[in-house]
Amino acid sequence: MQSGTVRVGAVQAEPVWWDLQGCVAKTVEIIQEAGNKGIKILGFPEVWICGYAWPLWVSPAIANVPFTTEYMQNSMCRDSPEMQRIKDACKEADVFAVVGYSERDGGSIYISQAFISNEGELVHNRRKIKPTHVERALWGDGQADSLKTVLDTPYGKLGALNCWENFQPLLRYHEYSQGSQIHVAGWPPLPWHPSDVEGSCLYNNTGEASQRISQNAAMEGQMFVICSTQVLKEKNHEKLGMQGKGMFHGDSGGFAMIFGPDGLPLVEPLGHGEEGILQADIDLKTIDAAKNLCDPVGHYSRPDLLALTVNTKPAKQVRYIE
Repeated sequence: MQSGTVRVGAVQAEPVWWDLQGCVAKTVEIIQEAGNKGIKILGFPEVWICGYAWPLWVSPAIANVPFTTEYMQNSMCRDSPEMQRIKDACKEADVFAVVGYSERDGGSIYISQAFISNEGELVHNRRKIKPTHVERALWGDGQADSLKTVLDTPYGKLGALNCWENFQPLLRYHEYSQGSQIHVAGWPPLPWHPSDVEGSCLYNNTGEASQRISQNAAMEGQMFVICSTQVLKEKNHEKLGMQGKGMFHGDSGGFAMIFGPDGLPLVEPLGHGEEGILQADIDLKTIDAAKNLCDPVGHYSRPDLLALTVNTKPAKQVRYIE
């Protein structure tokens, strides 16, 4: 167990919607700000680049064709000048970042998380293994290599999942088995509570529920959790097709938080429509007390009765026979 404190940060901010260059420029600014604040591990929201695709939920598929085309064209390739700008920023600021982005790969896009080291290297890239509901109309599935959710960093073992991946118990358990100590839960902008929505809204699709499942992951996995979220400003409701839908009111959507390994909130939240970086100084030694009470992949497990089977071999669309 590593000792000593490390400063971590959770981003709560609004993307530059469907604008790759604008998003990258804002990402660099946030990384620079984090570096100036002494933050060493920084978590960004889900598809921070180039913003969460809310039009999928509120408009018919046929009407979304112009939007989805624009969205694909503003998604970011893993090996691109834009990614290099972000890597350079991490190196200059001495920040290890998990950046959520819509990844362009040929004719497909994926909900991805880039693990970028403080040395400016893309050390891992994982994709959401199953996009949620209508997300599947735009983004593809991650393959088995995306089951690797935890990496060693100079500051501890860092894990990450996208949005409702945090609701998948087997995926969470698999991350715990990899020894995650600091976890980034990346989220889109969401209405805080069903009572804020004019019409039907399930509680589990709200900011309050998403924050609670992030807190649950902290308690269940005995790890620090960086809950990072987008916000949606009122001036951009029309651009996202949210105007008059009764889901977002004014500047809203954010619910960022940082939790300790016993689930304790470690910071005061920002306002739901406020932008900023939450930060907390954490000590990995405090994980031991939580693990001693409940280690679900160790002394509090019964592998003779219950066990998880994992396929680590990626499927391939084309296989060559020699």
